[in-house]
Amino acid sequence: MGASPEHGPQRPGEAFDRSSVEFGRSVSFFDAIYGFAITLLVTNIDLPPARSWSSMSALLDSGLISQIFGFLLSFVVIAVFWRVNYRITAGILLMTPPVIVWNTVAAFFIVLLPFTTQGTSDPGTSDFALPTALYAANIALASLAQAALRLSARRQGRVPGARTLIRLAQALPHATVPAVFLASIPVTFLAGPGPGRLVWASLLVLGPLTGRLEDKARPGA
Repeated sequence: MGASPEHGPQRPGEAFDRSSVEFGRSVSFFDAIYGFAITLLVTNIDLPPARSWSSMSALLDSGLISQIFGFLLSFVVIAVFWRVNYRITAGILLMTPPVIVWNTVAAFFIVLLPFTTQGTSDPGTSDFALPTALYAANIALASLAQAALRLSARRQGRVPGARTLIRLAQALPHATVPAVFLASIPVTFLAGPGPGRLVWASLLVLGPLTGRLEDKARPGA
């Protein structure tokens, strides 16, 4: 339980409930990390040279479109990761050390996204396989860290339990994202960045399908 006047301050390593100051500080800290990472993305957009502003065609030829697309893609990615983190945190009754650890691991990969975005959106490097593979690995590892966060919370009883089949169905959407991005890595090295990124597009179909399966698995659905 959280610190109280009757019991005094808690020792490091103990759990804090939602009414405690420590719980609120933890949530605010991780929210700020997602906000900071999404803000850093704009630094990947280089100001085109003055001559590129002479006409729209010159501006398009400067590579600005590629950088803006990379910015928009990663903006959506980080926003989705924050939403997942928000939903997980909303179901946590106690802020325990394992929950903090996995939240920190996920935050590490989120903060790394502006860096890997630079490699995939910069016109000078976007045609290489390695930047696209690193970006895919970055997203997959962030997703796996969030899955570990969810599992850690559930194992400790912080998220209401469910039967095994229901838990598997609920976990499927969270396994789909890392599976797709990890699968795109060998495709990227064998066929190039373009085909590798097309693998990501499969989430447009798989995401809604697994989402509906998760909804049906919820109690009362």
